[in-house]
Amino acid sequence: MTTSARPDLDPELRALLADMPLIPHLTPEVLAQLRQFPATPVDSLLAHRQAGHRTVTVPTEDGTPLPLSVFTPANADPTTTSPCVYWMHGGGMIMGDRFSQIDIPLEWLDEFGAVVVSVDYRLAPEFTGTTPVEDCYQGLLWIAEHAEDLGIDPGRIIVAGASAGGGLAAGVALLARDLGGPAIAGQILICPMLDHRNTSVSSRQYAGGPGVWTREMNEFAWRALLGGLDGHGGFDGHGAPGDLSGADVPPYASPARADDLSGLPTAYIDTGSAEVFRDEDTDYATRIWAAGGQAELHVWAGGFHGFDALFPQAPLSVTARRTRTDWFARTLRRERSV
Repeated sequence: MTTSARPDLDPELRALLADMPLIPHLTPEVLAQLRQFPATPVDSLLAHRQAGHRTVTVPTEDGTPLPLSVFTPANADPTTTSPCVYWMHGGGMIMGDRFSQIDIPLEWLDEFGAVVVSVDYRLAPEFTGTTPVEDCYQGLLWIAEHAEDLGIDPGRIIVAGASAGGGLAAGVALLARDLGGPAIAGQILICPMLDHRNTSVSSRQYAGGPGVWTREMNEFAWRALLGGLDGHGGFDGHGAPGDLSGADVPPYASPARADDLSGLPTAYIDTGSAEVFRDEDTDYATRIWAAGGQAELHVWAGGFHGFDALFPQAPLSVTARRTRTDWFARTLRRERSV
């Protein structure tokens, strides 16, 4: 069920979005076309900054090589350790690569001398269920095991991601807590994709038309990921409507399903008022508080999904990114004082 009442877009973002071609819907054919777009030109992002970049491969649990990109400040002091940002990219868990939205964590390399590690987790529908989040967790284990070689402080690892990557970062934090895994100093969840059920008011508000990420696109992506886990036939190739509320979906794949949000690292969660994930993101922060945890929540008035990644120079985007960086700085100061 859709509703015509929606929060207004920020005027400056509305003008920018008007010039952007929007996808009316997702199908396997459209997904195949989107995957053919060139990868993010990471060389241009590195051209103006003093940073090294190398690729390593880590074996997953089934032995498949998992590529990680490691970005290191060229002027890092070898006598001190650096914070680490472990980045998980967006793309609905069905597209994108380890360079997608990489400009966001590279700002923290510039600002804090952070080592940035980005993971090329396997995508749905080719790989379903918990495979993407388990890939991301394997990357976290590798970082912790190689902290000394990377020059990072194992007590200052922050997991971060946008959209699907934000959901994966939340899932990694849950896995680390439940499996007694590496310590995580904080989690930065940027407009995170947290709930496969797709039943919130905001999911219904952003349905029935073209958009950056709509209810229908979200349902297509979750069906691609869930495969046979949802108990209702899984991905049919076309994202047809149906019940995705199956109780068999693990909370590591759909973090909003976690019954217990206690004992998690401090979280920064932000979202736009004019996007499909608004309500599941605010609910996740509320449930962290209810469990006695710490979360900082920002709902940017007039922001659509991924606004600050698509248009980083827009005034609202500048404010959102600066606010996120300020939280990062406060979190690092707290970790140093512990």
